[in-house]
Amino acid sequence: MDIIIFLIIGAIAGWLAGTFMKGAGFGLLGNIIVGIIGAIIGGFLFGLLGISANGLIGSIITATIGAVLLLFIVKLVKKS
Repeated sequence: MDIIIFLIIGAIAGWLAGTFMKGAGFGLLGNIIVGIIGAIIGGFLFGLLGISANGLIGSIITATIGAVLLLFIVKLVKKS
């Protein structure tokens, strides 16, 4: 059951990040992948800052912030 929740959080975070970054949506599978990578990035950054995000909403926020950062970096690399 945990893996299903993990995938749902990844999909939501990827979709939100794509919405924030205007036109960076990748479809359902792409959003899940972006959300999962974003969760790793967000968790790492929040850990460095000493911030602990608990619960479902905290996980979605952490993953979304990480996914937005990931999409921002990808956009910068594509421009170069």
